[in-house]
Amino acid sequence: MKNETDQILKIVQDTLEANKAENVVTINLEGKTSLADQMVVASGTSNRHVASMAEKVVETLKKSGYKSTVEGMEKADWVLIDAFDVIVHIFVPEVRDFYNLEKMWQAVAEKRK
Repeated sequence: MKNETDQILKIVQDTLEANKAENVVTINLEGKTSLADQMVVASGTSNRHVASMAEKVVETLKKSGYKSTVEGMEKADWVLIDAFDVIVHIFVPEVRDFYNLEKMWQAVAEKRK
């Protein structure tokens, strides 16, 4: 459902912004992969900041009636939130630079236009 995806995406983006996420990038994957329709990549200033933002995103989604699963909270250098139609990656900057997910996924998104 496109409308539901848009609602989840807005919740994620608003929550990240309210919690001072840095370098937030949204990648439209609609029709390009079965994984999700949207991907959001963001950075936090520290492991604690990453964990805190991830907790807030999950909490806000739950309050809004959306389910999600989370991986990576133990180390909190890369936390993945799978909200089904929207996948969220929150990194500490050095881990984000190393994996460079948005470059890889933007190439996929552009290739399949």
